[in-house]
Amino acid sequence: MPHPYYPTGTPRFNHVAMSMPADLLDEDNRTDICHFWSEVFGFDEIEQLTEDRHRLVLSCVHWDQFIFLIDEANPMECPRMDHFGFAVGSMAELQGVHDRAVAFREHDDRVDLIDVHMDDQKVVKIHSLYVKYLLPMMCEVQWWEFPA
Repeated sequence: MPHPYYPTGTPRFNHVAMSMPADLLDEDNRTDICHFWSEVFGFDEIEQLTEDRHRLVLSCVHWDQFIFLIDEANPMECPRMDHFGFAVGSMAELQGVHDRAVAFREHDDRVDLIDVHMDDQKVVKIHSLYVKYLLPMMCEVQWWEFPA
């Protein structure tokens, strides 16, 4: 039965926005950011929205889910564990993100990775990892396992 506020279906988050120093949105750093998020997560730059030293938008597999990065004189600063999250559909997909992040870290030590771990809540086992690369926030990737 649909929720009375949302009769057309379950709403979902469609983006996260973060402010960054303009220097991190220059051509070289944008190239690094795009390379990491494409190689590890499969996210792509929406090139039509890119403005040098001002804006970078990464599509998160689908055009209506994205990371919006904007320059700001007083950019966002976060404690290490502040994060945004993505859910995947299987342990293999979660492990794939992990393995690609580890491989990327072998040639770029700016990757901050917290390995896969599991939080057993009895009715659900939440498997997750955290990864950060050049953005102000970490990304947590989760797979929820529902025991029989």
